[in-house]
Amino acid sequence: MTNLFTRIKDTVIADLNEALEQKEKQNPIVLLNQYLRQCEQETEKAAKFLERQTVLKDEFTKELYNAEQLAEKRKYQAEIASKAGETELYQFALEEQELYVNRADRIRASLEHVKGQLEELERKHGEMKNKLKDMQLRRMELMGRENVTRANHRMDQVLESNTDKSFSRFQEIENYINRLENQVNRSYNQTTIDTRIEQLEKEMNLSN
Repeated sequence: MTNLFTRIKDTVIADLNEALEQKEKQNPIVLLNQYLRQCEQETEKAAKFLERQTVLKDEFTKELYNAEQLAEKRKYQAEIASKAGETELYQFALEEQELYVNRADRIRASLEHVKGQLEELERKHGEMKNKLKDMQLRRMELMGRENVTRANHRMDQVLESNTDKSFSRFQEIENYINRLENQVNRSYNQTTIDTRIEQLEKEMNLSN
């Protein structure tokens, strides 16, 4: 059964790859656009992770500040209690101070770790954006070359002679216009010949 599923999976993957190859041959720009959209989506996902890491760094920074402030507060309170001879209160304040100092040390270490991770994420995200921009520029270059290729091919079809015709399409149109012009001139001459002859006769009689 496992071998059957494996064969089915391989067949599906092979068919999919073949379909992609055919699609790429038919219109590589369409397939390239799909790849670029996927890259854009991955870059956007990376940006969200970067935002979360930034928020986490800010939270650790805030917690570190609070822990340091409480440690300083308990230190001050321990000094006051010691001067006042309040041994029990002094001991409690001292324990609290130690607790907040240890907490601050732990948060500080975590914060440094988070900062390092954030810097690495920023570096990788920057690389992703640069590579995406390069691919977008390459797509524009490819589209420009493809457009020129398609345009030249189309123009060649119009300008070059076909195997079944002795003239190009432009030549055919030009010949048609010439024929049409000749027909118009002939029709004009036919409709005006009587008037023109009469005018010529009058001019000749006057000259005599």
